[in-house]
Amino acid sequence: MNPTKPAPSCESCPVHHAGNLTKLGIRMDNYDFLIALAGNPNTGKSTVFNNLTGLRQHTGNWPGKTVTRAEGGFLYGDNRYKIVDLPGTYSLLSTSSDEEIARNFILFGRPDVTVIVADATRLERNLNLVLQILEITDRAVLCLNLIDEARRHGISIDTRILAKELGVPVIPAAARQNEGMTELLAEIEAVASGQTVCQPRRAQNEPPALKRALKTLVKKLEHEFPGLSNARWVALRLLEGDPLIVEAVRSGELRDLGKSPAISNPVRE
Repeated sequence: MNPTKPAPSCESCPVHHAGNLTKLGIRMDNYDFLIALAGNPNTGKSTVFNNLTGLRQHTGNWPGKTVTRAEGGFLYGDNRYKIVDLPGTYSLLSTSSDEEIARNFILFGRPDVTVIVADATRLERNLNLVLQILEITDRAVLCLNLIDEARRHGISIDTRILAKELGVPVIPAAARQNEGMTELLAEIEAVASGQTVCQPRRAQNEPPALKRALKTLVKKLEHEFPGLSNARWVALRLLEGDPLIVEAVRSGELRDLGKSPAISNPVRE
């Protein structure tokens, strides 16, 4: 598949020069890779999304929710990417609609890459969500946005050490100025294609009793819900008494979550 030439009106777009990026139409009937865009509110996540999709976006509400859904597409290299902008959220562990949607999409929508946008000026606060997402998926890229603001405040972040500690690529960026967008696209492609293999660090020092309980529960979940992704994470939430996950298991909804209109996506090419 060869990149199509952008319309003349796109030549002034912020990321026109970023590799072979071409913004696609608002309807993505087929695609090669699915990208989820997650992050805290006010991190510049929408600016990153707009850089990749321009004004060619489809917006509406998630089925059954009043939470806004935005999605679009772009062509980079020889691949078509569909990107879904998830609701901004501080956590995946509570019960608001925003958090439920973001969590379910990352868990059961099976994105090829989850791009986590964090505020470089408030990194410690943002790491809560970053670490929760890395418990769910090992295919992620951290976009450390607002790095220009961090520099103005005298904040210095060693992104190489951070990437080593987290086990995923970390890209410093200032999306409003298009800084780091070319590098972000390259890392998305590398993780999606398997050229970069992420190894996120996760809690390993679990008490023996918890390890045994998890092993037993994961086995039962996989038997009851064949093909369930992230069975270990679901088991952890059950042991914590997460009411949404408990109800999804009791009602059998867990079996259908990956097929629900709020999560399902068009067939890939």
